[in-house]
Amino acid sequence: MSHVGVGPRAVMRSVAFLTAGVLAVPALAGCSSEDPSGKPLAAQDVAAAARARVADGGTLRWAVDSVPDTLNAFQSDADATTARVAQAVLPSLYRMDERGRPVRNPDYLESAKVVETEPKQVVVYKLNQQAVWSDGREIGAADFAAQWRALSGKDTAYWTARNAGYDRIEKIERGANDLEVKVTFDRPYADWKSLFTPLYPKEVTGTPDAFNDGARRDIEVTAGPFTVKKVDTKADEVVLTGNPRWWGEPAKLDKIVLRAVPRDERVSELVAGELDLAEIDPDTAEQVARAAAPRDAGTGTPLMGPDGTPAPGSGASALPGPQGGSAARALRSWAIANGSDEEAAEEEILAREKRRKAEAKAERRRKALSGFEVRKSLEPAYTQLALNGAEGPLADERVRRAVARALDREKLAEAVLKPLGLPAEPVGSHLALSGQPAYADGSGALGEQDAKEARALLADAGWVPGGPVKKSEDGEKAAGAEKSEDDEDGKKSDGGDEGTYIVGEDGKSGEDGDGKNKDDGEGGREEGEDTGGTDQESGEKHSSGKNTAQGGAPGAYAPKGTAAPAGAAAAPVAKDGKALTLRFVLPSGPGSQALRTVADRISDMLEKIGIGTEITKVPDESYFKDHVASGEYDLALYSWPASAFPATDARPIYAKPVPAADGSLNVAQNYTRVGTDQVDQLFDQAMGTLDEDKARDLLRKADSRIWAAAGSVPLYQRPQLVAARENLANAGAFGFETPVYEDMGFLKKGARGAEASASPAR
Repeated sequence: MSHVGVGPRAVMRSVAFLTAGVLAVPALAGCSSEDPSGKPLAAQDVAAAARARVADGGTLRWAVDSVPDTLNAFQSDADATTARVAQAVLPSLYRMDERGRPVRNPDYLESAKVVETEPKQVVVYKLNQQAVWSDGREIGAADFAAQWRALSGKDTAYWTARNAGYDRIEKIERGANDLEVKVTFDRPYADWKSLFTPLYPKEVTGTPDAFNDGARRDIEVTAGPFTVKKVDTKADEVVLTGNPRWWGEPAKLDKIVLRAVPRDERVSELVAGELDLAEIDPDTAEQVARAAAPRDAGTGTPLMGPDGTPAPGSGASALPGPQGGSAARALRSWAIANGSDEEAAEEEILAREKRRKAEAKAERRRKALSGFEVRKSLEPAYTQLALNGAEGPLADERVRRAVARALDREKLAEAVLKPLGLPAEPVGSHLALSGQPAYADGSGALGEQDAKEARALLADAGWVPGGPVKKSEDGEKAAGAEKSEDDEDGKKSDGGDEGTYIVGEDGKSGEDGDGKNKDDGEGGREEGEDTGGTDQESGEKHSSGKNTAQGGAPGAYAPKGTAAPAGAAAAPVAKDGKALTLRFVLPSGPGSQALRTVADRISDMLEKIGIGTEITKVPDESYFKDHVASGEYDLALYSWPASAFPATDARPIYAKPVPAADGSLNVAQNYTRVGTDQVDQLFDQAMGTLDEDKARDLLRKADSRIWAAAGSVPLYQRPQLVAARENLANAGAFGFETPVYEDMGFLKKGARGAEASASPAR
């Protein structure tokens, strides 16, 4: 599953992002050095331009991952395209700014504030006087009340995906006039700004039938700059057109077509001129960048060297090819003159023609892609390593912490982000990203990367280096720091060494018949002997009375006490006859290459502390449902989007799993199955306080506890690469900020060369 994009918070935390993966605005006001929230690591990149420079009219063809199964963002099968449509056609009382913080949307809301806290929390919304639905009816209290009743969870006839926040509302009333809505809560709710975004008309939320089925393929009544013209499942597209009753700045575009295009087909669609905007993978981004390589200003052909041969890397053919006359005759003469017979000359002709066609095709492709540019930044989502703590070795917190302490998160971030020219800093929080109020680096609760400490944690959990490995009855290998049954009497069995090897020596036995290591100069030693060796990571001298393996790379032999080469793997650890090998499940799709690169590096890091990994690649469509969600994994990589309301949205991800009535474990969205009562309490306290500073501090404490439990390890913010037509303005890599759909459009002729000014803040 390869969900990409950030939508309304109603669906933001309902899906996990699986592929490895955007932010050009004026410099943000910096936070003080004492503010741990910092600032966003990258800026928005949307080719910002003032509306006066954007032409009226045109159609934006925008690639998306799918045509949504529903246009109701509060249903379980809503996806990123559902969110995209909702942003364009429905009211959003609050929008996200460039730092991922909620800001009032003046198109819908003149003001909103808490007017009472005792005995109950009361919020009064004052609506924009011009705000109307597309049928002419004013937006008002009836719409708020219908959405509350649908999402409160009290009426199970409504098929809702969530009710967080709405379940705390006691009543909704008309205020002093038709433009006021008064909401009373029966329990304090810190994230009240998260509610009623998007806001659906009462025609959608008023009855279970309308809610469940009425808005799946169409929303007849809308209230945004665009409206839904059609959802075409045959053409795999959703068509949005301008809303004639929109009271805000009129939309620059006539139409937005959201086309479902698989990611591995997007470069072909760009070349064919069928798309204007598409999120792309690094390989496609490289092709778009190469299309802008220097060409001859007069002819557009690759630059040539002084001797008339193609410039290095130009891709032009080195074979002779006169522009006039017989190409075949010229080639034949050239081939014979160079020692070839006529048959070889014919082969040269065919080969040259094949190359000529390939070059012509490449040139057409280059010209097509040269009309695009790559807009890149960091997506408001982070990729994490998930550790399944439900069963197996990772059920032991010490083993999870050892895995986490073995990871060099900076190197993992660099592996993904540095080649793209993006800031390569590891994420320090499970609940927020740099720049958001709740952000603070809580990784100190776990500790820095330290292979020596990781090995100590494993030893404390009973996983120690060395020990025989034998084949079980079903042929699977088992390892452990104990003798095999065949050697129990001190004699080698008739089967010899078959099926038995020393852990860490790749099948090279260092034992003699009595089960002791031979002192043969190959790193062997007597059991219990102090090697006086060195720690493989730190180089520190250490002494141990335990039967640990000699430090050194597999297959390398050196006298006892010789330090292992830098980066060498540690001897695999074992316990109770089994080696510590973790199942690492990954998606196999073309968009998951970055995840597989990261997985390989993680495997190398774990090998250095003696942990083995078995990487299994599975189809994208089954990866999450059949493996992550069902708990069929030890290690997995997937991503969560950032939320402006972590107390509400992150709680189900880190809540302690509870037994269900049928005896199963209800994990909600906590697919690592790791949680604590203390974390739950901190979330509940943060959700129930109206003091923003106190709520922020509670969330940071919760994050520290989540780090300490080591159920998941945040690695890096996801990259986002977007191919955009050069003259497309105010669209591309949006980052935290909610897109302004009415400002998107194509620049007027001559506007591109002029300096574009940023659109005013909205």
